Amino acid sequence: MLTRYATLRIAQAERYSPVAARELEDITYTLCVMTGTAGIREAVARADALLTGERAAADIRTTDVDDESGRTLVG
Repeated sequence: MLTRYATLRIAQAERYSPVAARELEDITYTLCVMTGTAGIREAVARADALLTGERAAADIRTTDVDDESGRTLVG
């Protein structure tokens, strides 16, 4: 969703399209609903934070597993 939002914003800045404008409105609304925010700036910031948190959690899970046995290395 974030990638599509950014792509449409760039496309609209380069050349306005009514179809892309409608899709941008839809994606903006969806991002706000998904993140529980009222505005797109906050929605993008919250979505980025969620993705960063997921990446950090995935990194922790990856580094805490012994590749050969699949067992965790912690505790």
